[in-house]
Amino acid sequence: MGTRYGDGLDTLRRVSGPAGAAVVEGLADIAPDLGRMTVEFGYGDVYAGPDLTLRQRQIINVAALTALGTAAPQLRFHIGAALHVGVTRREIVETILHMTVYAGFPAAINGIAAAREAFTAAGNAEDPVSEPTAGNRYERGLEALRQIDGHVGEQVIASLADIAPDLARYIIEFSFGDVYSRGGLDLRTRELATVAACTAMGTAAPQLRVHLHGLLNAGGTRAEAVAAITQMAAYAGLPAAINGIAAARAVFAERDASAEP
Repeated sequence: MGTRYGDGLDTLRRVSGPAGAAVVEGLADIAPDLGRMTVEFGYGDVYAGPDLTLRQRQIINVAALTALGTAAPQLRFHIGAALHVGVTRREIVETILHMTVYAGFPAAINGIAAAREAFTAAGNAEDPVSEPTAGNRYERGLEALRQIDGHVGEQVIASLADIAPDLARYIIEFSFGDVYSRGGLDLRTRELATVAACTAMGTAAPQLRVHLHGLLNAGGTRAEAVAAITQMAAYAGLPAAINGIAAARAVFAERDASAEP
């Protein structure tokens, strides 16, 4: 079938084991070209990029598919694939929980239902982790906001003060004080997942720009940001990825300009 197909099939097997081949075979009776395109483009082209590990790629898929809320079978598949490449149950649950901030509680609850099915199928017996909220949520959240998003995040909070001060407080207390301050995922991974989700949803360009800054502030690279956005072409479509790259271009230019003497 050609190098792209062969390379893509090898990558698909590394990512998901026999489950991936079963998905492709399941299309053979009605849309064999869709199966071929999935292998060639998704895994032969996109996954071949060197700038993200397979673990990172699966985490951002879990984040994006949870946020989209329209692809439960594919979310279950990628949760299983995440386990296959070494992502832990805790990391998967934290990724889905993180999406409460960006896609809402219904999307996260449905994502957890998909995770439960995938964990059961995999025979995963890892104990769940609970982290009760303690201490001053506002102060903890404000410190996390400053660490991650810096002045850009503070500008967002300030822009809400005259019309929706409670929303500004919720962002600090819940998003950063409760969610971002949890264990299970480091800040770089949380921001990478956020960039992927905001790209995939296609409705949060200003927030995507904020979190591109956040990813770079947390130690992520421009290459990682571009790779995460590009990967969303396979899961949310080329327009979403193109718009995401436009946001990345603007953020990179802003940071370059601020770095000039």
